Amino acid sequence: MRNYREQLRAPASWWLLCLICVVLFGTTLWAGFSLLVAAAVYVVLGAGCAAALLLWGHATIEVTRGELRAGSATMSLSLAGEVAALDDAQARALRGPRADPAAFLLIRPYLKRAVYVEVLGQFSTRPYWLIGTRRPAELAAAIESSRPS
Repeated sequence: MRNYREQLRAPASWWLLCLICVVLFGTTLWAGFSLLVAAAVYVVLGAGCAAALLLWGHATIEVTRGELRAGSATMSLSLAGEVAALDDAQARALRGPRADPAAFLLIRPYLKRAVYVEVLGQFSTRPYWLIGTRRPAELAAAIESSRPS
């Protein structure tokens, strides 16, 4: 049974920004060449930007019975300690000056809020997970309610 699922798709504003960049950069590259070259330039640039945004937005956060999956990483919730929904400022601090290089981060620049999950256990290589999300309170509640008894 799934308690929470979120796919971290890029917002429409990023797609619009990519389209503008493709048009501007494509026009710069195309200047002075034939229409066939122009079509090829726009197709290649557009496909590259679309592939990058689709790949970036493919990451999924999922909380199931006793397990947290963020992207390709999985953690048993029996190892989860403190769980906290972070606001913009707290998440920015943990992504920047207060970040631990050993921590697991699944963040995107278009997701300002995050959830902090402390990892317990003496053999843990990751002190905490920081997961960017659009709904931090819901994710933190799902993690808390899915812990094994």
